[in-house]
Amino acid sequence: MKSLLNSEAHEEILARINQLSESPERQWGKMEVGQMLHHCQFPLKISLGRYNPNNKPNFMLKLMGKFFKKSLYNDKPWRKGLPTAKGLKVVADKNFDEEKKALIDLINDFHQEKDRKEWDPHPVFGTFTPEQWGQMQYKHLDHHLRQFGV
Repeated sequence: MKSLLNSEAHEEILARINQLSESPERQWGKMEVGQMLHHCQFPLKISLGRYNPNNKPNFMLKLMGKFFKKSLYNDKPWRKGLPTAKGLKVVADKNFDEEKKALIDLINDFHQEKDRKEWDPHPVFGTFTPEQWGQMQYKHLDHHLRQFGV
């Protein structure tokens, strides 16, 4: 599984983001490209300790998290149209150029942590190894970039 902490995967993701245009045709889902770019910032911010969704995970969410956790960093692609967690949904219009720059900055910040040994636990899924954090970030970005054909 590719990891955003790996330099080759990092460069690949950046190149794919730079292939996006302001009005690509999405393959599935409801988000426009600017909304997707904004949405993709949340998991990176969570891993970097810059965002914590206000809603505390309830028992059911934590239980679902235990079953879903391994799918976050395995080789199997996520299916199209998976539901988005409440605190990570983006419904307002977003500026493509601003969101693209912000996402690239966060991707670079995350990659700069490639030698970091300890990470805070995820608010829903709990503890991840550094490699699992990197794999999860790559997989999420890959999922949404495929959503817009890149």
